[in-house]
Amino acid sequence: MDPEVSDPADLIAFDTLLSAEELALRDEVRQFVRAEIKPNIARWYEDARFPLEIVPELGRRGLLGMHLTGHGCAGRSAVEYGLAAAELEAGDSGLRTFVSVQGSLAMTAIAKHGSDEQRDEWLPRLAAGQAIGCFALTEPSAGSDPSSMKTYALRDGAGPNAGWVLSGTKRWIGLASVADVAVVWAQTDDGVRGFLVPTLTKGFTAMAIEPKLSMRASIQCDVVLDEVRLPADAVLPGAQGLRGPFSCLNEARYGITWGAMGAARDAFEDALAYSKERLQFDRPLAGYQLTQQKLVDMALEINKGFLLALHLGRLKDVGKLEPHQISAGKLNNCREAIEICREARTILGGNGITLDYSPLRHANNLESVRTYEGTDEVHTLILGQRLTGVAAFR
Repeated sequence: MDPEVSDPADLIAFDTLLSAEELALRDEVRQFVRAEIKPNIARWYEDARFPLEIVPELGRRGLLGMHLTGHGCAGRSAVEYGLAAAELEAGDSGLRTFVSVQGSLAMTAIAKHGSDEQRDEWLPRLAAGQAIGCFALTEPSAGSDPSSMKTYALRDGAGPNAGWVLSGTKRWIGLASVADVAVVWAQTDDGVRGFLVPTLTKGFTAMAIEPKLSMRASIQCDVVLDEVRLPADAVLPGAQGLRGPFSCLNEARYGITWGAMGAARDAFEDALAYSKERLQFDRPLAGYQLTQQKLVDMALEINKGFLLALHLGRLKDVGKLEPHQISAGKLNNCREAIEICREARTILGGNGITLDYSPLRHANNLESVRTYEGTDEVHTLILGQRLTGVAAFR
């Protein structure tokens, strides 16, 4: 693929850092997004609709739980997953978010913390896109501080075969209204535990949050758990305490490090192409020094962001990636991506507020991406603790 066509922002021959297998995977996902997503995303965004009809295709392409091995999962590397996340988010944050919620959150929770029976029951269907999962951690009053969650699970009876009764509310739960199974985190007498809740279970209700100014081609929900009764084996046996959900959140945060740069690159490409065609004072915008400075500054940050993401991916693939390093990637790349998208919009002028162009749509979406899986403030404090040795969260 001609690099001038595929990556006009690339100033450093980034592709030379990738293997043939990584490039092939990246190009396959890029082609899918350009053919199936980009021609339709403006309409989906305007209609506030996530296209559920593409879910089986995501499964067929091995993009659901792609970093997991076995049970029908593709077993791809961390770098390959990141490259795919960047291409998906170049289409729209809602698309990458679906893959993240399904694979990095719900499927990872089952794969890491579930029983053999739970893995056998759910992972093949989720990997194939035959079922949809969600991950219910955040609550109306417990976002950045999940330890304050009020959802509670009580034993329903006595003895090892006693079931559970879940009660509580969750908010901003991606895919909950279309999911077949929910991974629900709740306080118990033994600390925070995870539960697999089929969404048809009596007492489980999910309602889409509308209207939204961001992530319109995506599904986020309020969830009510009204004395949801579950069998004893609904609990995830391998997760106790907040380390369980945090291990899944780190998978999602890693994907965002790549995905945000995909959105930024797509916004840059729209602005670059427009600047070459739009005439002002009988010259293309690209011929003015101020425009070139904007384009250069954007391209430099995109290149640096992808280098950071790749470095984290290489560390992850050899088992050396640490949580604070994920925070560095998520914080930096989201912060830079949203500024790039806003700057790209300025090159488009008034036309940039329409859905004919991607920068403002990406910027609006990134307002959500910047907030979920840890706000700027939370990741700043994680890094501050790493630098100083002093926790400053409270």
